[in-house]
Amino acid sequence: MSEVSALAQRIDALLPQTQCTKCGYAGCRPYADAIASGQASYNQCPPGGAEGVERLAKLLDRPIIPLNPENGVARPRPRAIIDESLCIGCTLCLQACPVDAIVGAAKLMHTVIEDRCTGCDLCVPPCPVDCIDMVPVTGERTGWDAWSQTQADAARSHFEAHQVRLEKDKAQREARLAARAARVAPGASTAPSAAHGAPQTTEAQAATLPVLPSGTAASSPVVDEAAARKQAIIQAALERARQKKAALAAEGLGPKNTENVSANVQAQIDEAEARRKRMGLSPPHDAALPDTNDTPGKA
Repeated sequence: MSEVSALAQRIDALLPQTQCTKCGYAGCRPYADAIASGQASYNQCPPGGAEGVERLAKLLDRPIIPLNPENGVARPRPRAIIDESLCIGCTLCLQACPVDAIVGAAKLMHTVIEDRCTGCDLCVPPCPVDCIDMVPVTGERTGWDAWSQTQADAARSHFEAHQVRLEKDKAQREARLAARAARVAPGASTAPSAAHGAPQTTEAQAATLPVLPSGTAASSPVVDEAAARKQAIIQAALERARQKKAALAAEGLGPKNTENVSANVQAQIDEAEARRKRMGLSPPHDAALPDTNDTPGKA
């Protein structure tokens, strides 16, 4: 193990493992690597607070400096709370959680496993109906006064398991796509349906078609009316969420972990946008979304 890698491991052991990305990096270990290599300062972790900066300063034999306000401020530890009466089961929050603290399934309400939630805020921006609140649960205690080493170690384990699952899901998804491509005959465009003039629907077009209940005719007026009513409710919720986020941003209170994301996180954001289109939701008018993946963690 190189000297820089060994130092990064020691730095990572002093971080709270919330995986919130407020430091400007994709997780606690990437931030530790950046500190060890001299690419980042040791005062960019709001969840660690002043004590976190002091711990790192002592390890690095550096002076104690204030927390960088550009990365946020130390605050009482929050926990995500989902208003289950408003949840539409889109799974975007579930996909965004770095420690698999949210459980649910597509089109069903989601809920939060309290002991797993690290208060990272990453589930809030992607919610299309603004049904998630971050509620302080540690009174006036902030930083390491509101967190323990045991909780940090557990969060690291959950994050590592989350990453392993994402890699497994990605491999399975690529295998399915490869198998599907292998089943497509070279002369598929001359299939009987095409030969008889039947209209063909491309995969891209199919992704944008509305999903109807099983066994329901697409032309049913009742279904059309119900779908339109649900769409109107969702679009109204989207607009309320957009206005709320715009107001918070104007006051400087918007989340600080949704900008300058890594290429990997941006790819996941793009995937979430594609998922929105498949759901028939209009694209958001404001900030980008955080970390998402197409496969729910606990669905």
